[in-house]
Amino acid sequence: MSQRKSLLKNDDNTYETERLIIRPMSLDDADLILELYNMPKFIRFIGDRNIRSLSDAENYIKAKFLPQFEKVGFGNYLIVLKEGNLKIGGVGIFEKEGLDIVDIGFSVLERFEGKGLMFEAAKKVKSIGMDDFGLKKISAITVKDNFSSQKLIERLDLKFKKYVTLPNETEELMYYKTE
Repeated sequence: MSQRKSLLKNDDNTYETERLIIRPMSLDDADLILELYNMPKFIRFIGDRNIRSLSDAENYIKAKFLPQFEKVGFGNYLIVLKEGNLKIGGVGIFEKEGLDIVDIGFSVLERFEGKGLMFEAAKKVKSIGMDDFGLKKISAITVKDNFSSQKLIERLDLKFKKYVTLPNETEELMYYKTE
């Protein structure tokens, strides 16, 4: 079976929007994680995860993404652009220490910014969390100078509530959540 066919299979873990295929992140996506997590904007706005090799990326996926899927059924999803079957980013709903409700987060390769793709993906993943997994509330956090993320979060109908500092961190973050 070709990779395209396997991505299009209609199982409980793969979702589609008009332009995107959204499926759970796997070890096969280490190449994207390596590129994404080393972009200057990712490091500036989200943080340096010290991923410097494919092996580091695979270990990060094993340690951070796969356990949450096993535990709660949702987590970090790969975003694939249907046109060209290109991996372009990630979007997920995460359990984060220091937050009382799950957090939606997203990142996209810079060459795909400004096309509405992240909103399309995040809107779908928000609905997956609420409709398929029965989540009542979703939060989001971002640094104060990440204006594009703030705009996307607000388009998802999350409202700014307060500033928070996560455990073992020093930077104050903007905290949003659904009403």
